[in-house]
Amino acid sequence: MGRRRYDPERRQRIIDAAIEVVGERGIAGLSHRAVAAAAQVPLGSTTYHFASLDDLLVAALRQVNGVCLADFARWVERIDPTVPLAEQVAELIGETLAGDRSRVELEYELYLTALRREAVRPIAAECLDEMVRLLGRRIGDEHTARAVVAFLDGVLLQHLLTGQPFEPAAVRAGLAGVLA
Repeated sequence: MGRRRYDPERRQRIIDAAIEVVGERGIAGLSHRAVAAAAQVPLGSTTYHFASLDDLLVAALRQVNGVCLADFARWVERIDPTVPLAEQVAELIGETLAGDRSRVELEYELYLTALRREAVRPIAAECLDEMVRLLGRRIGDEHTARAVVAFLDGVLLQHLLTGQPFEPAAVRAGLAGVLA
């Protein structure tokens, strides 16, 4: 049996494998060799599709952001204008923290990579800007939306880092104070 040369799914498998590697080993564990092994492709395939690790990280972050933004857009569509926004944000944070923690950790691991890898920064910024745009369109105020997104990010990150129990009342009161 000869080598299979045409593999239209290979690039996607490499991206999926990069996400898997980061989820299991963190950014420090990401290498073309680790991704090639996880994707079960030759090492040269990873460098053919992604010349640098930054290129691979950009593709991985775009994919993870797509899922995150789709979830956020669904939440935004469910916002009830008769219920205080602080209440609904507290519910979102609670649901996120009660869900798949490894997924949230992966999202933040890739997102925070932008601090040290300039090529990834625009992708992280695009995600934040889209969250602000989605929420701003729904609530009618982009400045408030940016504050809510920053608050949401901060609370999630603090809980991931500290492991402290989530207190919805404290989040509601804190966000209500920010929005006042």
